[in-house]
Amino acid sequence: MQFPGYPATRHRFDVRPGLSMNYIDEGPRDGEVVVMLHGNPSWSYLWRHLVNGLDDKYRCIVPDHIGMGLSDKPDDSRYDYTLQSRGFGWALAHNAQVRRLVITNTASFPLPAEKPMPWQIAMGRHWKPGEWFIRTFNAFSAGASWLGVSRRMPAAVRRAYVAPYDSWDNRIATIRFMQDIPLSPADQAWPLLERAAAALPSFADRPAFIAWGLRDICFDHHFLAGFRKALPQAEVMAFEDANHYVLEDKHEVIVPAVRAFLERNPIG
Repeated sequence: MQFPGYPATRHRFDVRPGLSMNYIDEGPRDGEVVVMLHGNPSWSYLWRHLVNGLDDKYRCIVPDHIGMGLSDKPDDSRYDYTLQSRGFGWALAHNAQVRRLVITNTASFPLPAEKPMPWQIAMGRHWKPGEWFIRTFNAFSAGASWLGVSRRMPAAVRRAYVAPYDSWDNRIATIRFMQDIPLSPADQAWPLLERAAAALPSFADRPAFIAWGLRDICFDHHFLAGFRKALPQAEVMAFEDANHYVLEDKHEVIVPAVRAFLERNPIG
């Protein structure tokens, strides 16, 4: 299948024997490295506009988490689909190597007390029938491709977003990562989330850029406020008319803004 705007050259990395990760590696080998990490239920396709806007100068490395995108999708017996296995936790252990931050709709701290869990997330996290529905109909990925944008995706782009999750087996990560969302100390991932929340202000001494879609049903203004508090010097672009996939809604604005931010804040 063709993925509009996605780099033609793809790379594989053996995470361990028999388990392979897909990643993008575009741009000059000696360019400043920009690593882009996707969430659930997207994949590296999310970052194509930013890659295409930076790869003449910057080396853009964009992995697909195991179980997602074009990476292998093992069952539960071969991979532990937990927060520990992916994401912002890497930065906690490699603080000095993270020289700049670009943040779009996400979280690295617990659900704010005043923010209710959206029912669309609760359905998959708490209810067994929700898992059946998501894995049978690809409800999370397909739903996000419609409800996660304010500007309707072209049909070919929407097909690209959902293409990796084309069977019950290949939808395992979209439900497992949802079920792993830590909401209380009773949850396995809670200690890691607490450490992430505690560590986030330690990144306030380096350049940060935040682009945020305020129509996001989950990561709304409550989460943006959390990042503003932890990173008070961050440059912020918040869009009243953009949604969770803020780069789909506003890439024409965000990509040049991110490039200008990187050029104002070179490494070294």
